[in-house]
Amino acid sequence: MALEQIVITRKFGPGAEEEMILNMGPQHPSTHGVINFIVHADGEVMKKAVPEVGYLHRSIEKIGELVTFSGFMPYTDRVDYVAAMFANEGYAVAVEKLLGVAPPARAQYLRAISCELNRIASHLVAVGTMAMDIGAVTPFPYALREREYVNDLIEALCGARLTYNYHRIGGVAFDLPPDWAPNCHRFLDHFDRILDEWDRLISLNEIFVRRLAGLAVIPGPMAIDYGLVGPNLRASGVDYDLRKVHPYGAYPDFEFKVPVGKGFAGKNRGGQVGDCYDRFYCRVLEMRESVSIVRQALHKIPEGEWMAKVPRKVKPPGGEAQSRVESARGEMAYYVVSDGGEKAARVRVRTGSFMAMGIIEDLSPGLMIADLVALIASLDVVAPEIDR
Repeated sequence: MALEQIVITRKFGPGAEEEMILNMGPQHPSTHGVINFIVHADGEVMKKAVPEVGYLHRSIEKIGELVTFSGFMPYTDRVDYVAAMFANEGYAVAVEKLLGVAPPARAQYLRAISCELNRIASHLVAVGTMAMDIGAVTPFPYALREREYVNDLIEALCGARLTYNYHRIGGVAFDLPPDWAPNCHRFLDHFDRILDEWDRLISLNEIFVRRLAGLAVIPGPMAIDYGLVGPNLRASGVDYDLRKVHPYGAYPDFEFKVPVGKGFAGKNRGGQVGDCYDRFYCRVLEMRESVSIVRQALHKIPEGEWMAKVPRKVKPPGGEAQSRVESARGEMAYYVVSDGGEKAARVRVRTGSFMAMGIIEDLSPGLMIADLVALIASLDVVAPEIDR
Protein backbone atom coordinates (compact mmCIF):
# COMPACT_ATOMS: atom_id res chain seq x y z
CA MET A 1 0.00 0.00 0.00
CA ALA A 2 1.43 3.36 -1.02
CA LEU A 3 2.00 6.08 1.54
CA GLU A 4 -0.79 8.61 1.54
CA GLN A 5 0.45 11.98 0.33
CA ILE A 6 -1.24 15.03 1.83
CA VAL A 7 -0.77 18.57 0.51
CA ILE A 8 -2.50 21.30 2.51
CA THR A 9 -3.08 24.80 1.16
CA ARG A 10 -4.28 27.41 3.65
CA LYS A 11 -5.64 30.91 3.15
CA PHE A 12 -6.48 33.23 6.01
CA GLY A 13 -8.98 36.05 6.21
CA PRO A 14 -12.12 36.53 4.06
CA GLY A 15 -12.81 33.54 1.81
CA ALA A 16 -10.43 31.38 3.84
CA GLU A 17 -10.25 27.80 2.68
CA GLU A 18 -8.29 24.68 3.33
CA GLU A 19 -7.66 22.17 0.58
CA MET A 20 -6.17 18.75 0.96
CA ILE A 21 -4.83 16.78 -1.99
CA LEU A 22 -4.91 13.08 -1.15
CA ASN A 23 -3.86 9.97 -3.01
CA MET A 24 -6.58 7.36 -2.59
CA GLY A 25 -4.51 4.38 -3.64
CA PRO A 26 -2.84 2.82 -5.40
CA GLN A 27 -4.06 -0.18 -3.43
CA HIS A 28 -6.30 -3.06 -4.35
CA PRO A 29 -8.96 -3.45 -1.65
CA SER A 30 -10.69 -0.08 -1.84
CA THR A 31 -10.43 0.65 -5.55
CA HIS A 32 -11.16 -2.68 -7.32
CA GLY A 33 -7.72 -2.93 -8.80
CA VAL A 34 -4.46 -1.05 -8.91
CA ILE A 35 -5.85 2.43 -9.52
CA ASN A 36 -5.10 5.76 -7.89
CA PHE A 37 -7.47 8.67 -7.34
CA ILE A 38 -6.13 12.14 -6.67
CA VAL A 39 -8.72 13.64 -4.36
CA HIS A 40 -9.00 17.40 -3.83
CA ALA A 41 -11.01 17.85 -0.64
CA ASP A 42 -12.12 20.53 1.78
CA GLY A 43 -12.47 18.48 4.93
CA GLU A 44 -14.71 15.49 4.11
CA VAL A 45 -16.19 17.09 0.99
CA MET A 46 -14.51 16.53 -2.36
CA LYS A 47 -13.85 19.32 -4.80
CA LYS A 48 -12.91 16.73 -7.37
CA ALA A 49 -11.47 13.24 -7.68
CA VAL A 50 -9.24 12.58 -10.68
CA PRO A 51 -8.56 8.96 -11.71
CA GLU A 52 -4.90 8.20 -12.32
CA VAL A 53 -4.30 5.00 -14.28
CA GLY A 54 -1.13 3.36 -15.49
CA TYR A 55 -0.21 0.98 -12.68
CA LEU A 56 -1.43 -2.13 -14.53
CA HIS A 57 -0.42 -1.40 -18.11
CA ARG A 58 0.65 -4.61 -19.88
CA SER A 59 0.71 -3.58 -23.58
CA ILE A 60 -1.89 -6.25 -24.27
CA GLU A 61 -2.96 -4.68 -27.56
CA LYS A 62 0.66 -4.63 -28.74
CA ILE A 63 1.00 -8.29 -27.76
CA GLY A 64 -1.91 -8.96 -30.13
CA GLU A 65 0.33 -7.74 -32.94
CA LEU A 66 3.34 -9.85 -31.86
CA VAL A 67 1.74 -13.30 -31.57
CA THR A 68 -0.36 -15.31 -34.02
CA PHE A 69 -4.11 -14.82 -34.29
CA SER A 70 -4.79 -18.07 -32.42
CA GLY A 71 -1.95 -17.44 -30.00
CA PHE A 72 -3.54 -14.21 -28.81
CA MET A 73 -6.69 -15.93 -27.53
CA PRO A 74 -5.25 -16.76 -24.05
CA TYR A 75 -4.18 -13.13 -23.68
CA THR A 76 -7.73 -11.92 -24.20
CA ASP A 77 -8.66 -13.54 -20.88
CA ARG A 78 -6.53 -10.87 -19.22
CA VAL A 79 -8.49 -7.97 -20.71
CA ASP A 80 -11.14 -8.62 -18.04
CA TYR A 81 -10.17 -11.47 -15.78
CA VAL A 82 -13.53 -11.36 -13.94
CA ALA A 83 -15.53 -11.85 -17.16
CA ALA A 84 -13.02 -13.48 -19.48
CA MET A 85 -15.54 -15.40 -21.62
CA PHE A 86 -16.73 -12.17 -23.21
CA ALA A 87 -13.18 -11.07 -23.99
CA ASN A 88 -12.62 -14.47 -25.66
CA GLU A 89 -15.81 -14.21 -27.68
CA GLY A 90 -15.29 -10.63 -28.84
CA TYR A 91 -11.85 -11.39 -30.29
CA ALA A 92 -13.00 -14.68 -31.84
CA VAL A 93 -15.91 -12.97 -33.60
CA ALA A 94 -13.63 -10.28 -35.06
CA VAL A 95 -11.19 -12.84 -36.50
CA GLU A 96 -14.07 -14.98 -37.78
CA LYS A 97 -15.32 -11.96 -39.73
CA LEU A 98 -11.87 -11.57 -41.30
CA LEU A 99 -11.83 -15.27 -42.21
CA GLY A 100 -15.43 -15.37 -43.41
CA VAL A 101 -16.11 -18.27 -41.03
CA ALA A 102 -19.39 -18.84 -39.17
CA PRO A 103 -19.31 -20.97 -35.99
CA PRO A 104 -21.76 -23.91 -35.90
CA ALA A 105 -25.11 -23.39 -34.16
CA ARG A 106 -24.11 -25.60 -31.24
CA ALA A 107 -20.98 -23.51 -30.71
CA GLN A 108 -23.11 -20.34 -30.61
CA TYR A 109 -25.28 -21.87 -27.90
CA LEU A 110 -22.25 -23.02 -25.91
CA ARG A 111 -20.88 -19.49 -26.14
CA ALA A 112 -24.14 -18.07 -24.80
CA ILE A 113 -24.29 -20.59 -21.95
CA SER A 114 -20.68 -19.99 -20.89
CA CYS A 115 -21.00 -16.21 -21.16
CA GLU A 116 -24.22 -16.01 -19.14
CA LEU A 117 -22.73 -18.18 -16.40
CA ASN A 118 -19.72 -15.87 -16.44
CA ARG A 119 -22.04 -12.85 -16.23
CA ILE A 120 -23.54 -14.33 -13.05
CA ALA A 121 -20.06 -14.95 -11.61
CA SER A 122 -18.95 -11.40 -12.46
CA HIS A 123 -22.07 -9.74 -11.06
CA LEU A 124 -21.73 -11.75 -7.84
CA VAL A 125 -18.31 -10.19 -7.35
CA ALA A 126 -19.70 -6.75 -8.24
CA VAL A 127 -22.66 -6.76 -5.84
CA GLY A 128 -20.76 -8.57 -3.09
CA THR A 129 -17.81 -6.19 -3.09
CA MET A 130 -20.11 -3.17 -3.34
CA ALA A 131 -21.86 -4.22 -0.14
CA MET A 132 -18.52 -4.84 1.56
CA ASP A 133 -17.03 -1.55 0.38
CA ILE A 134 -19.66 0.44 2.24
CA GLY A 135 -19.52 -1.65 5.41
CA ALA A 136 -21.72 -4.76 4.97
CA VAL A 137 -19.25 -7.63 5.29
CA THR A 138 -21.60 -10.65 5.43
CA PRO A 139 -22.99 -10.51 1.85
CA PHE A 140 -19.57 -10.87 0.22
CA PRO A 141 -18.88 -14.43 1.48
CA TYR A 142 -22.43 -15.34 0.45
CA ALA A 143 -21.73 -14.08 -3.07
CA LEU A 144 -18.37 -15.85 -3.24
CA ARG A 145 -19.98 -19.12 -2.13
CA GLU A 146 -22.40 -19.01 -5.07
CA ARG A 147 -19.65 -17.92 -7.42
CA GLU A 148 -17.71 -21.06 -6.52
CA TYR A 149 -20.63 -23.17 -7.73
CA VAL A 150 -20.49 -21.33 -11.05
CA ASN A 151 -16.73 -21.82 -11.17
CA ASP A 152 -17.22 -25.56 -10.63
CA LEU A 153 -19.52 -25.71 -13.66
CA ILE A 154 -17.16 -23.67 -15.84
CA GLU A 155 -14.18 -25.76 -14.71
CA ALA A 156 -16.04 -28.93 -15.70
CA LEU A 157 -16.74 -27.32 -19.08
CA CYS A 158 -13.29 -26.03 -19.98
CA GLY A 159 -10.84 -26.91 -17.19
CA ALA A 160 -10.31 -23.37 -15.84
CA ARG A 161 -11.95 -21.19 -13.20
CA LEU A 162 -10.80 -17.66 -14.05
CA THR A 163 -8.94 -17.29 -17.35
CA TYR A 164 -10.82 -19.74 -19.53
CA ASN A 165 -9.43 -19.77 -23.08
CA TYR A 166 -12.69 -21.57 -23.96
CA HIS A 167 -13.94 -19.67 -26.98
CA ARG A 168 -11.84 -20.28 -30.05
CA ILE A 169 -11.71 -18.90 -33.56
CA GLY A 170 -14.48 -20.88 -35.23
CA GLY A 171 -16.30 -22.12 -32.15
CA VAL A 172 -15.42 -23.39 -28.69
CA ALA A 173 -12.73 -25.71 -27.34
CA PHE A 174 -14.96 -28.44 -25.86
CA ASP A 175 -18.49 -29.80 -26.04
CA LEU A 176 -20.68 -30.27 -22.96
CA PRO A 177 -19.32 -33.06 -20.71
CA PRO A 178 -21.63 -35.94 -19.71
CA ASP A 179 -24.06 -35.00 -16.90
CA TRP A 180 -23.05 -31.33 -17.16
CA ALA A 181 -26.51 -30.12 -18.19
CA PRO A 182 -28.36 -31.78 -15.25
CA ASN A 183 -25.79 -30.36 -12.82
CA CYS A 184 -26.26 -26.91 -14.35
CA HIS A 185 -30.05 -27.18 -14.03
CA ARG A 186 -29.66 -28.08 -10.34
CA PHE A 187 -27.52 -25.00 -9.81
CA LEU A 188 -30.00 -22.74 -11.60
CA ASP A 189 -32.88 -24.04 -9.44
CA HIS A 190 -30.74 -23.47 -6.34
CA PHE A 191 -29.64 -20.00 -7.47
CA ASP A 192 -33.20 -18.79 -7.99
CA ARG A 193 -33.77 -19.29 -4.27
CA ILE A 194 -30.43 -17.69 -3.42
CA LEU A 195 -31.37 -14.52 -5.32
CA ASP A 196 -34.53 -14.26 -3.18
CA GLU A 197 -32.36 -14.71 -0.10
CA TRP A 198 -29.91 -12.11 -1.43
CA ASP A 199 -32.71 -9.57 -1.67
CA ARG A 200 -33.72 -10.24 1.94
CA LEU A 201 -30.10 -10.09 3.09
CA ILE A 202 -28.90 -6.89 1.43
CA SER A 203 -30.84 -5.61 -1.63
CA LEU A 204 -33.88 -4.63 0.45
CA ASN A 205 -31.94 -3.84 3.62
CA GLU A 206 -33.18 -0.43 4.76
CA ILE A 207 -29.75 0.84 5.83
CA PHE A 208 -28.13 -0.31 2.58
CA VAL A 209 -30.87 1.20 0.40
CA ARG A 210 -30.82 4.57 2.15
CA ARG A 211 -27.02 4.68 1.97
CA LEU A 212 -27.11 4.45 -1.83
CA ALA A 213 -30.41 6.12 -2.72
CA GLY A 214 -29.94 9.39 -4.59
CA LEU A 215 -26.14 9.09 -4.47
CA ALA A 216 -24.01 10.03 -7.52
CA VAL A 217 -26.96 10.26 -9.91
CA ILE A 218 -26.10 9.90 -13.60
CA PRO A 219 -28.97 11.14 -15.82
CA GLY A 220 -29.56 9.27 -19.08
CA PRO A 221 -28.23 12.02 -21.39
CA MET A 222 -25.07 12.34 -19.29
CA ALA A 223 -24.52 8.57 -19.38
CA ILE A 224 -24.79 8.64 -23.17
CA ASP A 225 -22.47 11.65 -23.50
CA TYR A 226 -19.78 9.91 -21.46
CA GLY A 227 -20.09 6.67 -23.41
CA LEU A 228 -21.24 4.54 -20.49
CA VAL A 229 -22.29 1.03 -21.41
CA GLY A 230 -23.92 -2.03 -19.88
CA PRO A 231 -25.57 -1.84 -16.46
CA ASN A 232 -24.10 1.63 -15.86
CA LEU A 233 -25.95 2.94 -18.92
CA ARG A 234 -29.15 0.99 -18.36
CA ALA A 235 -29.32 2.03 -14.70
CA SER A 236 -29.65 5.61 -15.98
CA GLY A 237 -32.89 4.67 -17.72
CA VAL A 238 -31.42 4.00 -21.17
CA ASP A 239 -32.81 0.75 -22.61
CA TYR A 240 -29.79 -0.40 -24.62
CA ASP A 241 -28.44 -3.94 -24.63
CA LEU A 242 -26.50 -5.30 -27.60
CA ARG A 243 -28.13 -8.70 -27.16
CA LYS A 244 -31.46 -7.03 -28.00
CA VAL A 245 -30.52 -4.03 -30.14
CA HIS A 246 -27.93 -5.81 -32.31
CA PRO A 247 -28.50 -9.53 -31.59
CA TYR A 248 -25.51 -11.79 -32.19
CA GLY A 249 -24.71 -15.46 -31.74
CA ALA A 250 -27.62 -17.45 -30.32
CA TYR A 251 -29.30 -14.53 -28.53
CA PRO A 252 -32.05 -14.03 -31.15
CA ASP A 253 -33.40 -17.43 -30.01
CA PHE A 254 -33.90 -16.39 -26.37
CA GLU A 255 -36.59 -14.45 -24.56
CA PHE A 256 -35.34 -12.21 -21.76
CA LYS A 257 -35.91 -8.80 -20.25
CA VAL A 258 -33.42 -5.92 -20.07
CA PRO A 259 -33.43 -4.42 -16.54
CA VAL A 260 -33.49 -0.63 -16.69
CA GLY A 261 -33.08 1.79 -13.78
CA LYS A 262 -36.23 3.46 -12.50
CA GLY A 263 -35.34 4.70 -9.04
CA PHE A 264 -35.62 1.28 -7.38
CA ALA A 265 -34.89 2.74 -3.94
CA GLY A 266 -38.21 4.63 -4.01
CA LYS A 267 -38.96 8.35 -3.81
CA ASN A 268 -39.64 8.11 -0.08
CA ARG A 269 -35.99 7.13 0.43
CA GLY A 270 -34.65 9.71 -2.02
CA GLY A 271 -34.11 7.21 -4.83
CA GLN A 272 -33.57 8.58 -8.32
CA VAL A 273 -33.09 7.02 -11.72
CA GLY A 274 -29.37 6.50 -12.25
CA ASP A 275 -28.24 6.54 -8.62
CA CYS A 276 -25.82 4.12 -7.01
CA TYR A 277 -28.65 1.84 -5.89
CA ASP A 278 -30.04 1.54 -9.42
CA ARG A 279 -26.60 0.49 -10.67
CA PHE A 280 -26.44 -2.12 -7.91
CA TYR A 281 -29.93 -3.51 -8.38
CA CYS A 282 -29.78 -3.65 -12.18
CA ARG A 283 -26.98 -6.19 -11.79
CA VAL A 284 -29.05 -8.25 -9.35
CA LEU A 285 -31.91 -8.32 -11.85
CA GLU A 286 -29.55 -9.19 -14.69
CA MET A 287 -28.48 -12.32 -12.83
CA ARG A 288 -32.12 -13.47 -12.85
CA GLU A 289 -32.28 -12.94 -16.61
CA SER A 290 -29.00 -14.83 -17.11
CA VAL A 291 -30.51 -17.80 -15.27
CA SER A 292 -33.44 -17.71 -17.70
CA ILE A 293 -31.17 -17.52 -20.75
CA VAL A 294 -29.04 -20.49 -19.64
CA ARG A 295 -32.19 -22.56 -19.03
CA GLN A 296 -33.50 -21.76 -22.50
CA ALA A 297 -30.13 -22.51 -24.10
CA LEU A 298 -29.83 -25.90 -22.40
CA HIS A 299 -33.35 -26.74 -23.52
CA LYS A 300 -32.90 -25.66 -27.15
CA ILE A 301 -29.23 -26.49 -27.80
CA PRO A 302 -28.92 -28.16 -31.21
CA GLU A 303 -26.83 -31.22 -31.95
CA GLY A 304 -23.81 -31.04 -34.19
CA GLU A 305 -20.24 -29.81 -34.26
CA TRP A 306 -18.87 -27.18 -31.91
CA MET A 307 -15.99 -26.03 -34.14
CA ALA A 308 -15.99 -24.83 -37.72
CA LYS A 309 -13.25 -25.89 -40.10
CA VAL A 310 -10.49 -23.36 -39.56
CA PRO A 311 -7.00 -23.61 -41.08
CA ARG A 312 -4.31 -24.73 -38.67
CA LYS A 313 -2.42 -21.55 -39.49
CA VAL A 314 -4.91 -18.72 -39.32
CA LYS A 315 -4.00 -16.20 -42.04
CA PRO A 316 -7.00 -14.02 -42.83
CA PRO A 317 -6.90 -12.02 -46.06
CA GLY A 318 -6.00 -8.36 -45.70
CA GLY A 319 -8.74 -6.23 -44.24
CA GLU A 320 -10.28 -5.02 -41.02
CA ALA A 321 -13.11 -6.20 -38.80
CA GLN A 322 -14.96 -4.99 -35.74
CA SER A 323 -16.95 -7.02 -33.24
CA ARG A 324 -19.13 -6.07 -30.27
CA VAL A 325 -20.38 -8.24 -27.42
CA GLU A 326 -22.44 -7.40 -24.34
CA SER A 327 -19.96 -8.14 -21.56
CA ALA A 328 -20.74 -8.07 -17.84
CA ARG A 329 -19.44 -4.48 -17.85
CA GLY A 330 -21.27 -3.58 -21.03
CA GLU A 331 -20.24 -3.30 -24.64
CA MET A 332 -16.78 -4.71 -25.37
CA ALA A 333 -15.57 -3.97 -28.88
CA TYR A 334 -12.61 -5.35 -30.81
CA TYR A 335 -11.03 -3.81 -33.88
CA VAL A 336 -8.63 -6.14 -35.70
CA VAL A 337 -6.63 -5.39 -38.84
CA SER A 338 -5.03 -8.10 -40.98
CA ASP A 339 -2.30 -7.62 -43.58
CA GLY A 340 -2.61 -11.21 -44.80
CA GLY A 341 -0.03 -12.65 -42.41
CA GLU A 342 -0.22 -14.92 -39.35
CA LYS A 343 -0.23 -11.94 -36.99
CA ALA A 344 -2.60 -9.02 -36.72
CA ALA A 345 -1.35 -5.67 -37.98
CA ARG A 346 -3.45 -3.89 -35.32
CA VAL A 347 -5.57 -4.93 -32.35
CA ARG A 348 -7.70 -2.48 -30.41
CA VAL A 349 -10.08 -3.16 -27.52
CA ARG A 350 -12.78 -0.80 -26.23
CA THR A 351 -14.00 -1.66 -22.75
CA GLY A 352 -16.74 -0.55 -20.38
CA SER A 353 -14.51 0.11 -17.37
CA PHE A 354 -12.29 2.55 -19.26
CA MET A 355 -15.34 4.54 -20.36
CA ALA A 356 -16.75 4.58 -16.82
CA MET A 357 -13.59 6.14 -15.40
CA GLY A 358 -14.12 9.30 -17.44
CA ILE A 359 -17.29 10.29 -15.60
CA ILE A 360 -15.87 10.13 -12.06
CA GLU A 361 -14.20 13.56 -12.11
CA ASP A 362 -17.47 15.27 -13.08
CA LEU A 363 -19.55 13.32 -10.56
CA SER A 364 -17.23 13.79 -7.60
CA PRO A 365 -17.58 17.51 -6.71
CA GLY A 366 -19.72 17.87 -3.61
CA LEU A 367 -19.61 14.19 -2.67
CA MET A 368 -18.12 13.03 0.61
CA ILE A 369 -14.81 11.17 0.43
CA ALA A 370 -16.59 8.05 1.73
CA ASP A 371 -19.04 8.33 -1.18
CA LEU A 372 -16.23 7.95 -3.71
CA VAL A 373 -15.80 4.32 -2.66
CA ALA A 374 -19.54 3.71 -3.19
CA LEU A 375 -19.41 5.43 -6.58
CA ILE A 376 -16.43 3.39 -7.80
CA ALA A 377 -18.06 0.18 -6.59
CA SER A 378 -21.36 1.03 -8.30
CA LEU A 379 -19.58 1.46 -11.64
CA ASP A 380 -18.07 -2.04 -11.30
CA VAL A 381 -14.72 -1.07 -12.78
CA VAL A 382 -12.05 -3.72 -13.21
CA ALA A 383 -8.49 -2.45 -13.46
CA PRO A 384 -7.30 -4.62 -16.42
CA GLU A 385 -10.16 -3.23 -18.53
CA ILE A 386 -9.06 0.31 -17.73
CA ASP A 387 -5.34 -0.08 -18.21
CA ARG A 388 -4.52 -2.26 -21.20
